[in-house]
Amino acid sequence: MTVTDTPTQPAVRRLNTSKAMVEAITQEMERDETVVYLGEDVGEYGGIFSSTTGLLERFGKDRVIDTPISETAFIGLGIGAATEGMRPIVELMFVDFMGVCLDQIYNHMAKIRYFSGGNVSVPMVLTTAVGGGYSDGGQHSQCLWGTFAHLPGMKVVVPSNPADAKGLMTAAIRDDDPVVYMFHKGIMGLPWMAKNKRSIDVVPEGEHVVPIGKARVAREGSDVSVVTLSLSVHHALDVAEQLAGEGVSAEVLDLRSLVPLDRAAILESVAKTGRLVVVDEDYLSFGLSGEVVATVTDHDPTLLRAPVQRVTMPDIPIPYAHDLEYAVLPRHDRIEAAIRAVLA
Repeated sequence: MTVTDTPTQPAVRRLNTSKAMVEAITQEMERDETVVYLGEDVGEYGGIFSSTTGLLERFGKDRVIDTPISETAFIGLGIGAATEGMRPIVELMFVDFMGVCLDQIYNHMAKIRYFSGGNVSVPMVLTTAVGGGYSDGGQHSQCLWGTFAHLPGMKVVVPSNPADAKGLMTAAIRDDDPVVYMFHKGIMGLPWMAKNKRSIDVVPEGEHVVPIGKARVAREGSDVSVVTLSLSVHHALDVAEQLAGEGVSAEVLDLRSLVPLDRAAILESVAKTGRLVVVDEDYLSFGLSGEVVATVTDHDPTLLRAPVQRVTMPDIPIPYAHDLEYAVLPRHDRIEAAIRAVLA
């Protein structure tokens, strides 16, 4: 019997989003000793969404710091460390808790560089979990990225997949301005949470940087532009795949960053399709969905061949009951109805 050596192809490496985030943080902590991580349950517990698993064992308690339950205190600590030459990553466990520490975030973290005439930088990452769908109630289920984007002085990034989670985290840590890094629970790929099929995907090894402020076309299309971000990217892709069987070509644009907002990518997509659906898990009024629409209408309203459809959270507290929560979230049925409406 003749044995022939057949070269094997290298295995494609797939990670869930939480592991991709940890990998980016690990690589940056190894590269730069000024990078530290602090927050509640980020040490021995490894983060309630596994966003810091293994960091304590690798870097020790001087660089991975479990803090008391005082968001004002430890975010203030991070701001002070950043102004003194460190690059802290500070975790606000749920974005809903911003209310107890907004003074530190907005009046200090976001404004110090401006108040100092550009002489004092705040190279700090504020990470936080967002999003509904898990019956966590109105105090643990909001997105609120529109609120942060509305307040000048902070960059705001929102990854939707593992590779972008790694690349945007790397970019955020290296940025000399404060960056708010918001991750949806539904994209983390954790076994104890309902997850989507794309929450485990190919992630580049080694250094991987995704530029802040650059959107990504997640699916090419010619009939309608669906502009969205975070978990809603996956809902939009599911609907686009379904409608493709009916001959509908939906383009899905993943914004990835709110600040800076890639307005050029929005305009390019709408100029191609002539129809716009905006899907946003944040609240309807005074938020991202209106800003996306205004980006088009301020530039050239004649690009639109049909009225815009917005699929968002209504302006109500998010219900705890699972059925009621799913009724208000921007999920598949509402996205599909919006696409059909602009094509009618």
